[in-house]
Amino acid sequence: MNNHLCHWSALTILGVTGIAILNAAPVIAETQDFEVLPPTIEISSENADVLTDVQVQATESGLVITFETTAEALPAVTTTTVGDRLIIEIPDVILSLPGENIVEVLQPTAEIESVQISPGENGGGQLIITGLTAPPMVAPRLEGKQLILEVTPDESIAENLELVVTADRTANSYTVSEATTATRTDTPLAEIPQSIQVIPKAILADQGVSSLDDALRNASGVLQNSADARGQRFVVRGFDSASVLWDGFRPTFGFSGNIGYPELANIEQVEVLKGPAAILYGVSEPGGVINLVSEKPLSEPVYEATLELGNRNQVAVGVDLSGPLNEDGNLLYRLNALYRNSDYYRNFNVDLERTFIAPTLTWQIGDRTDLDLFVEYSADQRPYDTGLVAIGDSVADIPFDRNLSQLDDINEATYWRTGYEFEHRFSDNWKVRNGFNYIAYNTIFESSFTLGFDPTTGDLDRSYIQLDQPSSTYAVQTNVVGEFSTGAVDHTVLMGVDYIHRNQLGNKLRGFGPDSYFTQNIFNPVYGVVPQPDFETQPIIRFGDTYINAVGIYLQDQMDIGDRLHILAGLRYDTVSQRVVNPTSLTETTQNDDAFVPRLGVVYRPIEPISLYTSYSQSFAPNSGTNVDGDTLPPEVGEQFEVGVRAEALEGALVANLAYFDIRKNNVATSDPDNIGFSINAGQQRSQGIELDVMGEILPGWKIVANYAYTDARVTANNDGQAGNRLINSPYHSANLWTTYELQTGSLKGLSFGVGVNYVGDRFGDLNNSFSLGDYFLTNAAIAYRQDNWRAALNFRNLFDVEHITGTRNNRFEVYPGEGFTVLGTLAVEF
Repeated sequence: MNNHLCHWSALTILGVTGIAILNAAPVIAETQDFEVLPPTIEISSENADVLTDVQVQATESGLVITFETTAEALPAVTTTTVGDRLIIEIPDVILSLPGENIVEVLQPTAEIESVQISPGENGGGQLIITGLTAPPMVAPRLEGKQLILEVTPDESIAENLELVVTADRTANSYTVSEATTATRTDTPLAEIPQSIQVIPKAILADQGVSSLDDALRNASGVLQNSADARGQRFVVRGFDSASVLWDGFRPTFGFSGNIGYPELANIEQVEVLKGPAAILYGVSEPGGVINLVSEKPLSEPVYEATLELGNRNQVAVGVDLSGPLNEDGNLLYRLNALYRNSDYYRNFNVDLERTFIAPTLTWQIGDRTDLDLFVEYSADQRPYDTGLVAIGDSVADIPFDRNLSQLDDINEATYWRTGYEFEHRFSDNWKVRNGFNYIAYNTIFESSFTLGFDPTTGDLDRSYIQLDQPSSTYAVQTNVVGEFSTGAVDHTVLMGVDYIHRNQLGNKLRGFGPDSYFTQNIFNPVYGVVPQPDFETQPIIRFGDTYINAVGIYLQDQMDIGDRLHILAGLRYDTVSQRVVNPTSLTETTQNDDAFVPRLGVVYRPIEPISLYTSYSQSFAPNSGTNVDGDTLPPEVGEQFEVGVRAEALEGALVANLAYFDIRKNNVATSDPDNIGFSINAGQQRSQGIELDVMGEILPGWKIVANYAYTDARVTANNDGQAGNRLINSPYHSANLWTTYELQTGSLKGLSFGVGVNYVGDRFGDLNNSFSLGDYFLTNAAIAYRQDNWRAALNFRNLFDVEHITGTRNNRFEVYPGEGFTVLGTLAVEF
């Protein structure tokens, strides 16, 4: 990147900061100290206890605020009115809230501007409820183990306003205030010194998203690279094969394993942490990690059924059931289940079919101990699609739906994931968490392997093959989180250890027998001339059995110095052992790598809505290949410097993040110029650029997701003639926009319209930069109607049926076209 871009990025960051400060000025000006008047209502009780699990819900008459409590009698409740504010004090109780120990809900109804719940200055709990033009009224009561506060607006304004319920803010909001992926603690995004985008379920629902690649369009600088039957791979900040995590656990080890096609039916939100994340997650690429956060069981009963119908004969039915299993409410469950079937969007006889089920159980063992148990099962069938081919410097000029193999090529995959998450809170300041995951993934595909290609005639020489690939992964994580102070510094310390063991055993490849070979012409394909052989009669090629063990130990300290300065420092030690056993000779090869990985970041908040941050972080990954002495190469090490600004407007309803990053991956394996057939670790890759992300609600009902990325990712040192070449499927420019508006009043209240666009610039399909993938511009739209307990929607993707290429597998024979025009109708009913 040249100096002009650096100067431009600095000016842009300053400009966005200035704009956000100006926008925030009115909010700051309104902040003042109020004189507390004598109480107007006082309700006493004999006992006081713990208040937890606060819920704020809109009703036709106002709000209901509910606390779980151990009190046996109604606690003392004192109310005071100051201007348009109702101040509720609940003394002599212990108030336990998540995160920063504060809960804030903005614009829950048309008559109530905000609700703020926090500990009182002298202990107990305090609620500040601000009315539109007058303070609301409250009526407390105790029902079983719940303290319920019924809040109603002043009757003088309630009778003149139509109720506009936007308090379902948690369920329907495009913004999230906290995330765990960056720190493994509940940290406000405004205090994280690294770019992180959180894509909540509300966005996925509005866009009709069911695949991870469509979800990730909502984060800048993230692209799908390849999507054959083995699974999806993603490019983040220019680097391929970003790690995909489930609730912080990796389904495979490192970045080479395929992840299949993750199901989103039970996903609460998708979190994308940009830049190296080895400090918490070990071996990974330096571009970033993608974390899928699962839904948890609910304390209130929810029963939802969903039906989807679309073109290409798409049908999907699903259920989401949750609630308590016993009268005490300390045993909760959730069940997500889905069946989906559709034709494939290219010329195959094999349908896309999925069966998915995910039961989860939460046991609240006591006030301080929780245990979550879960199981996920997925069975998939899909065509084994090797995509198109490249001729010359571009993709072959043939129809994008053309099958270059056989019509019945198929892949069948099963995926099991089970485990637990345990948490015990020793006190309000110290807790221990332990989690375990077992993941079994098996894929069997019957397809064809490319042996050669004549671009002049268009003939592809191929052989039928069958590949059986079973694998299993065991992972354990344990960490302790503590909060304490040293002088003026408040600390949140994380100490942890994780262990991963992965087996890939018994891989069998059948094929290449005398009756397995055939030729397919890309310009005039003929299918079935050579029938698929009986694979039981084909020669067997056994791959080596692979055993991987990885242990990581990490320490992290989040330091808050006042309300404005936040420092994040951490260090991790990783050791990785890989052993491959030859199944025929029983000989084995081993590789051992270890590394220390640091991270340091600073956030400064000159005013509350603005966060200025900078950070340095590293990644670590074992290398492949050996040098002339037969020794394995030292591991790859990535390092990133990032600087950015995060701004909030409209009291947090709209957020923006602008970042400049510079990533270098060192020790990349490259050819040894002095010893043919061997490698040295003299290669380097570098990615630098600017990213802008905007998410939130501009006006009631008007929501937006917008992002842009400029990425200059290329090889900077290499002995294979690739120095200066751009990295695979990494465009200079990419941008996405989605906006929707829902009518808030009138007879059509609940009707919404959405429109969006996706732009991806020109890219190269391999590291030799021998062929271009072109650019593309897609248009999407939606119309939906929400009413009481049901929602109906029509979503349109690639509205104008634009032919486009999504990515490659770094070769000229696996070039993957994207989907054409797609329409999906959804009906969701909550019982």
